[in-house]
Amino acid sequence: MAEKELGPLADHESHCSEPDERCKGYLMQQTMIRVKDPKRSLDFYTRVLGMRVLMDFQVPSMKFSVYFMGYEKAEDIPTDRVERAKWTMGRPGTIELTHNWGTEDDPDFSYHNGNKEPRGFGHIGISVPDIYKACERFEELGVNFIKKPDGGKMKGIAFITDPDGYWVEIVSPNIQVQTQ
Repeated sequence: MAEKELGPLADHESHCSEPDERCKGYLMQQTMIRVKDPKRSLDFYTRVLGMRVLMDFQVPSMKFSVYFMGYEKAEDIPTDRVERAKWTMGRPGTIELTHNWGTEDDPDFSYHNGNKEPRGFGHIGISVPDIYKACERFEELGVNFIKKPDGGKMKGIAFITDPDGYWVEIVSPNIQVQTQ
């Protein structure tokens, strides 16, 4: 078997440090993306991806709203607003949808999704038990695909887009991703 070419930082571990003890208790809590129309985005993240709104904040003085989305059971979400805010900020891996008021009414307005030049932000990732069943459901719902599980050079992953064109990678811990 021929040795495969490795990337420029194949020895990445030599550039990493053990976490500082003072970082104990840190967690990856959120990624924020701006959305044009919260009605369309909330529908997509709840109905299509199966998330829940964990907490929302309306800020009239600055004309924006935020919606923290995640995978939590409804019965685990506190009803008291103060407790709910504390609880939400302790949830790992949430998405903060930020809506600047008025963008939904501008037909020419759009956000840069990070996958067009100049490239930057790439995608969020969602893990599903069965990628083929999930993608079949996404097709039934009319979701836009960038890549289906068996398309392209990487097999076993898919990419869909949300209403603002942000890419959502669909992966499964039950499938070994294969590259060609």
